[in-house]
Amino acid sequence: MSTPSHVPGFFMTQKLTLMVNRYEIRAIGADGQPGDLLAFAEQKRMTFKEQVTFYADLAKTQPVFSFKARQKLDLGAEYDVFDERGEAIGYFRKDFKASLLRSTFHLNGPYVNAVGQERSKAIAIIRRFVDFPFTFHFDFLDGENLVMSVDRQFSLRDRYTVHVPYQGLDFRLAAAMAVGLDALMGR
Repeated sequence: MSTPSHVPGFFMTQKLTLMVNRYEIRAIGADGQPGDLLAFAEQKRMTFKEQVTFYADLAKTQPVFSFKARQKLDLGAEYDVFDERGEAIGYFRKDFKASLLRSTFHLNGPYVNAVGQERSKAIAIIRRFVDFPFTFHFDFLDGENLVMSVDRQFSLRDRYTVHVPYQGLDFRLAAAMAVGLDALMGR
């Protein structure tokens, strides 16, 4: 499978198991439902979230991209995103200070320099005090331009719809950021 450079929208689902977090990235089908598998990753539970590798198939035979922390145990860690050959294609980071009240991330790549924040300030604050699977929405803007939006669905399982209107954002960078949102927000 060849990894597409731009995908205008996809679904990301996290499935919790006893030993691993499983992430599936699926295309949005013609019927609006999850379609073909675009990428799959597993991350061991109870480990630091330093590296995640994505594969083209559930058997994990063909790596397609990955992300890795530049440093360990840093609240503002930066995560480099690599292609299947290990070449950097961009990075993202959580802005720890800005995230105290409203989660904020920076997403950078060859054609994008975006800041993503939770759309609702009220939900952002409530989520800090109530352990409930709220829906939430992130908008990533490069200046005034919407680059990507991530919408968490109301569900006990973590399910997200990701829209990428900006054609300059590489699918692999968008998918890594979506999984990073889930992992770094402790979902």
